[in-house]
Amino acid sequence: MSTKQKLAIYVDRTNGQWVVRDEQGEFWTLPQTETPWLDRRPHMPAEDDDLEPVPGHYKYLLGVTF
Repeated sequence: MSTKQKLAIYVDRTNGQWVVRDEQGEFWTLPQTETPWLDRRPHMPAEDDDLEPVPGHYKYLLGVTF
């Protein structure tokens, strides 16, 4: 039985930023660029984050490739 987490996409309501949790459980901030997934930066979740889950079909819009 696999314990691998699934991909999750969020929008941080405090700043309007896209945040992705990858299959390894790492969080990434996606900037507003032509290639957000390729330009991603590590995201350290904070207590004041207001992460709202969004549907997975947004991964194509954001260029998420897994």
